[in-house]
Amino acid sequence: MSKVRPGKSHSVFVCKGCGNEQSKWSGQCPACGEWNSLTEAPTAKPSTEKSPRRLTDFSSNVMRLAEVRAESAVRRLTGLGEFDRILGGGVWPGSMVLLGGAPGIGKSTLMLQAADRLAAPDHPVLYVSGEESPSQIKGRADRLGVKNDRLLLASETDLLEVLRLVEEHQPKTLVLDSIQTAHKPDLPGMPGSVGQIRECAAELLHLAKGKGITVFVLGHVTKDGELAGPRVLEHIVDTVLYFETEDRNVYRILRAVKNRFGPTNEIGVFEMTSRGLMEVTNPSELFLGDRGGATPPGAAVAAVMEGTRPILVEVQALVARTAFGMPRRQVSGVDYNRAMILIAVLDKRCGVPLDSQDVYVNAAGGLRVEEPAADLAVAAAMAGAAADKSLPPLTLWVGEVGLSGELRSVGQLSERLAEAAKLGFKTAVTPKSGLKGLQAPPGLKVISVATLAEALKTAGLAED
Repeated sequence: MSKVRPGKSHSVFVCKGCGNEQSKWSGQCPACGEWNSLTEAPTAKPSTEKSPRRLTDFSSNVMRLAEVRAESAVRRLTGLGEFDRILGGGVWPGSMVLLGGAPGIGKSTLMLQAADRLAAPDHPVLYVSGEESPSQIKGRADRLGVKNDRLLLASETDLLEVLRLVEEHQPKTLVLDSIQTAHKPDLPGMPGSVGQIRECAAELLHLAKGKGITVFVLGHVTKDGELAGPRVLEHIVDTVLYFETEDRNVYRILRAVKNRFGPTNEIGVFEMTSRGLMEVTNPSELFLGDRGGATPPGAAVAAVMEGTRPILVEVQALVARTAFGMPRRQVSGVDYNRAMILIAVLDKRCGVPLDSQDVYVNAAGGLRVEEPAADLAVAAAMAGAAADKSLPPLTLWVGEVGLSGELRSVGQLSERLAEAAKLGFKTAVTPKSGLKGLQAPPGLKVISVATLAEALKTAGLAED
């Protein structure tokens, strides 16, 4: 009869013949092939006691809301205007910021530049890397022109040793690159495992809140673009920033998807150069491109809101006769389902025949346009491409399109129109609803229409 073993998690089985160890009992040793040679060898049972924290806890007594004193903190600027803006106006003391992005997108470069600008005699910064040696970091610093003696460098993956370095050098800001390489030796699991990431993040949170140290944590992403590790990591931190880019694009979009100290969905635009990440202070000019010449057929300009910032982006469309029985629809940078709805509305409500045409839609510049306020620009671009006719130059198209072809109002219209006027646009086609109390910027003519068909008539794309 086979011998049944309890299979305790704190026991190992050792082969008497070859000394091979394994966690489960089996009748035959997989190493030497001997039968019934495995014997149980108990090991030290893992301690169930919690490991002591090295940090001051930030727990408090129960207080009435009226008794709590609101703390007024002064944000510290990094000098990178785009980075400061998406953080809400600068770095909040004692906050914990998570920065994620694809490999090679520029996470370490951005944090090294920010650390260089944050480091000062009264504000030392500790940059800890678990992926690079100090000499490698120094090589990048030389390329970026970083020469700050208040910036301290270390290579370490043991989180307890990182905490000891913090106690020894007393930095005001800590940068950890990355959370997936950090581990606590008193916990089971490899670095990057769910348990290790969760516990390391909890220790860093206590560091930030207990001692008022600003902590920047860099994180890896999966092939689907999500941050690697447990979802609780994003819940723990105060701010979550994502780096986005299209393949082989030198421009990087940094987006705030969570921010306890500022607005969310803000974006900052950077250009990757040999000297590091350079700010793009006017993203609208980047996404619009060179508009000195005539507007090509199938191009329309939309105004989308990214957080509190209005950005003008050019939507391009191409309509061609299909060579197969099933017309092709290819969309890049625009929501596919919204584009399919607009094709149906154009065909049914405006008489634009697209049922036997291939339709291609693209948002220029790599920005992803998902706001319904861009519906009118996408529809106008497709209608212009179908007629092979250019839309009126320096014209902005803003509005959400309903299934019956009506135009619906959009929020923050005054900010969108002000951005268009600043960039020299002369005309704006907007929904008739939602214009109460709106003052058009000087030099910008606002044409209000009720339906998509009326909007296309202003461009000569629909008959009266």
